[in-house]
Amino acid sequence: QVQLVESGGGLVQPGGSLRLSCAASGSIFSINAMGWYRQAPGKQRELVARIGSGGNTNYTDSVKGRFTISRDNAKNTVYLQMNSLKPEDTAVYYCNRLAVVGSTWLNVYAWGQGTLVTVSS
Repeated sequence: QVQLVESGGGLVQPGGSLRLSCAASGSIFSINAMGWYRQAPGKQRELVARIGSGGNTNYTDSVKGRFTISRDNAKNTVYLQMNSLKPEDTAVYYCNRLAVVGSTWLNVYAWGQGTLVTVSS
């Protein structure tokens, strides 16, 4: 049973930074694409960043230049460094393994608890 445990969320002022971590179980972590999603109140969950097994990255437009996704395969952990945070970044953040179907990236595993990020003064 694969488990994903997100951590690192909290309350931060606009313009501040946070680093999220996602620890994943499973020995095949290094060959899988991983992604960070977020779900704001009243909105659908959206994929904001993804990283391939080779380290290639992709971001949704709203976070480009501010967020950086990275991975440490030795620790089975993926990170999301979030800088210049804005109130609209407020959401519960989740990580998941990704699989691509056609041109659409989909989550593979059930969702974990997520970690809440609140950007407010």
